[in-house]
Amino acid sequence: MPAPNRNIKDQIREEAQNLGFDAIGFTAADLAPNAKKRLIEFLTLGRHGDMGWLSDRSAQRAHPKTLWPEASSVIMLGLNYGPNEDPLGKLNKRTTGNISVYAQNKDYHDIVKKRLKRLARMIADQHGAEVKVFVDTAPVMEKPLAERAGLGWQGKHTNLVSRDYGSWLFLGAIYTSLRLGADTPAKDHCGACQNCLDICPTKAFPAPYQLDARRCISYLTIEHNGPIPVEFREPMGNRIYGCDDCLAICPWNKFAQQTKEAEFHARDELRNPSLAVLAALDDSAFREMFSKSPVKRTGRNRFIRNVLIAIGNSNDKSLLSAASSLVNDEDAMVRGAAVWALYKLDADAFFRLMKEHAAAESDDGVLAEWRDGAERITNRRKA
Repeated sequence: MPAPNRNIKDQIREEAQNLGFDAIGFTAADLAPNAKKRLIEFLTLGRHGDMGWLSDRSAQRAHPKTLWPEASSVIMLGLNYGPNEDPLGKLNKRTTGNISVYAQNKDYHDIVKKRLKRLARMIADQHGAEVKVFVDTAPVMEKPLAERAGLGWQGKHTNLVSRDYGSWLFLGAIYTSLRLGADTPAKDHCGACQNCLDICPTKAFPAPYQLDARRCISYLTIEHNGPIPVEFREPMGNRIYGCDDCLAICPWNKFAQQTKEAEFHARDELRNPSLAVLAALDDSAFREMFSKSPVKRTGRNRFIRNVLIAIGNSNDKSLLSAASSLVNDEDAMVRGAAVWALYKLDADAFFRLMKEHAAAESDDGVLAEWRDGAERITNRRKA
């Protein structure tokens, strides 16, 4: 078998850099045995929650050649999206919503995919190769492949950590029929540090390198379709879309730089958005505000549910009217979250609005929120 053509790798690397990619690595279209083992354990324990798409195509996710038998090599690419400020500093601004760094501007899927396609087209045209492009929407295990390609290692928070970019890399993959030869896999440099595990507000890590998505605020605010479980509401704080805590606390971020991509810089209206303004969004206004943002995919109702949880956690009665206005919203999930926010903000207002609205409520879940809130307030007053 002929040796891999190193010139091709150099050409691809140069073109990737010209397209603005910050990290690039090559690996065989294969995964380490422990990656498949972790996936099976994750799914068997039900830690994927409502994300049925993870289990539906788990066989393809566990082996690149099952996804595409012609694949010989995988080119892994990364785009730095490092913020210009510490995301943890926003957690004490309780009347504003905290949106994850990656979602404060345009949807990265669109940006990364366009560049991947341009690079893949060059590879196909110049080298007569078959190629397929993937960005987080197909059953591809990007992080284990990125580790094998030398871009970084999967940290104890299960996200990729780079020595150059910390925890702030968007990943994309190009599968190709070319046999390119593999780069040296990255080594784990987490050492004894477990800052990412300790900071998690909902204790979503059962052990290092293990995530229970059902407890993760990113999952709860984005993927979970239903009321937020009561035990996670207060720990959510003002996080209304995603959670950056385990990423932001990583000590390797000290080597990271702010992204040079203007489309990843936070939009002013999404950097510290007012909870009162967000609570007033109807479906049309929500779609307009988040038209090019990944936030749009959650839909207005789930997003407003998150906003109401943050309002309840604000301890600021100036937001009482924002919560009150949503107790008769068309969506039961929103109404239930509004009831909880009222319970947290003002007991007298809670009971007043309970008299006005509970009798006409037809949803069992919302009725349970009224009953549970009344019981907790009564017990608190007796104590």
